[in-house]
Amino acid sequence: MSFLRGPRLSAEMKDRIPPGQYYTEKWPVLHYGSVPTTDLRTWNFRVWGEVETPFSITWDEFKALPRKRIVTDIHCVTRWSRLDASFEGVAIQTVLERAGVKPEGKFVLAHCEQGYTTNMPIEVLDDDDVLLCDMADDEPLTPEHGAPLRLLVPKRYFWKSAKWIRGLQLMTRDQLGFWERYGYHNDADPWKEERFSGE
Repeated sequence: MSFLRGPRLSAEMKDRIPPGQYYTEKWPVLHYGSVPTTDLRTWNFRVWGEVETPFSITWDEFKALPRKRIVTDIHCVTRWSRLDASFEGVAIQTVLERAGVKPEGKFVLAHCEQGYTTNMPIEVLDDDDVLLCDMADDEPLTPEHGAPLRLLVPKRYFWKSAKWIRGLQLMTRDQLGFWERYGYHNDADPWKEERFSGE
């Protein structure tokens, strides 16, 4: 059963907190390594691999893509959950459709600054609430939270929502990402408490 900290929650809110998690209104900052410095004049975002049309776009081109805003709950493997967090950016379908994912493209490896990666099946990535986001809580992302761009995959523990993302590689086979290679669960479903491999 979930344990709660902070203000009293309604029954509806409690039902939105996965097992083993606690509620917080804060957004803790957690990441491996240092916060990278980004020059938006040379920044780009790539999609390649098992796609019909690999492409690379600049920051200005990214900002010109259609926008989407969602309000969702997020859950960290370190056991905090934050409810009704708002994010804005580009729907993942916008970039997947532009690339034209081949039938063989069944898995995705997200590539980020400093060599960080995380992986997931295409059906997990290609969901209505998945964004490439550059804003949170109606403000631009801060560098500590992944600016200029982070992946948002709300239905998985938050390490799958990779900070400082620079590209998506579509693949025929799964390839473990950074934390997955260090023993974190490959699927990372918070409702199943898929925190670590073997659990």
